[in-house]
Amino acid sequence: MPLESTPESPLPVRTVARALADWIGRLGRVWVEGQVTQVNRRGTGRCFFVLRDTAAEMSLQVSCEARLVAELQPPLTDGSRVVVWLKPDFYAARGSLTMTAYDVRPVGVGALLARIEALRAVLAAEGLFAAERKRPLPFLPRKVGLITGRGSAAERDVVDNARRRWAGVEFAIENVAVQGPYAVTEVTAALQRLDADPAVDVIVIARGGGSVEDLLPFSDESLVRAVAAALTPVVTAVGHETDTPLVDHAADRRASTPTDAAKLVVPDVIEEGARLRQLRGRARRALLARLDTEAHRLEGLRSRPALADPRGQLGRWSAEVAAQRERGRRAALTCVLDASHEVGRLAARVSALSPEATLRRGYAVLQKSDGTAVRAPEEVIAGEALSARVAEGRIPVTVSATGGET
Repeated sequence: MPLESTPESPLPVRTVARALADWIGRLGRVWVEGQVTQVNRRGTGRCFFVLRDTAAEMSLQVSCEARLVAELQPPLTDGSRVVVWLKPDFYAARGSLTMTAYDVRPVGVGALLARIEALRAVLAAEGLFAAERKRPLPFLPRKVGLITGRGSAAERDVVDNARRRWAGVEFAIENVAVQGPYAVTEVTAALQRLDADPAVDVIVIARGGGSVEDLLPFSDESLVRAVAAALTPVVTAVGHETDTPLVDHAADRRASTPTDAAKLVVPDVIEEGARLRQLRGRARRALLARLDTEAHRLEGLRSRPALADPRGQLGRWSAEVAAQRERGRRAALTCVLDASHEVGRLAARVSALSPEATLRRGYAVLQKSDGTAVRAPEEVIAGEALSARVAEGRIPVTVSATGGET
């Protein structure tokens, strides 16, 4: 139950101290894994050391009987990976928290490798090692970010070989701890700083060879995830060629050595010059071959009869056009003559059927004033004025009587 207090009725120190001791004591003994630093063996028969988390800036002060440490094989040193059975104790009299270890066991290489393999399977299942995630490296980076140990051979190998290949290459170097309890946090922080720098186009994580324990930070889950999450392409060159920490799988490219990393991130000016000369030679040969082909093709076109004697061909075409034109003229005249004969025949037939022909034979057509023809005597009345149409004109007439006589 939480302690109740008010400004008017505060709790005494002893009550709070005893409550803290009670709450902390409830945790009991627990197994904790970490990395050992600051080992201090005192003459009092006790050993003190710091148990540090490998992926965070957190640590615990631990004390134990000196015999627990003395019996360990290999001996306990800074950077050792251990599993400790400890119990937290709060001393109410002094208000201090202590961690008392009752068993200390080093983590063997076999156990570490088994954990790494299990973590490898988990991260691979998440897709952190998938080939489609990996990005291509820039051809000529503006600035290369380098994460390595201070004054290390790996730094010299990367920088010297890169500048030997391309003298103008620039570096942003982050010197960090590459082994021990602080390696993971320092490498991760350096990676995040370089990844946030817009001038850095590629990041190299380099470290020389070492034992399995020395290379353990580069198989830490938090560092592997940081490499996979980086927006800038990452090249790893950790250990020897046979060493394959988990960061190698998450990186965009793996280099077998720091020297190989320099070759991956920076082009060789001599090789590029030779490649450029080779490409120029190939382009020149291709152009000359194309020109030679086109010259032969042009020569072949020029040797054809149409180009060898263009006027002769024009003369043949002109004669053919004249012949076709004469044939067209004769065909047109024939068509016109035939049409003329046909028109004459039709004109004769029309004339024979025309009322004009009937009138020319002496007939006349009587028409009223409105132009209608008179067909029967009953259609007119006495005194009505009519018009008689004959072949040569019209004759005005007047009806004097009806009934068949006019």
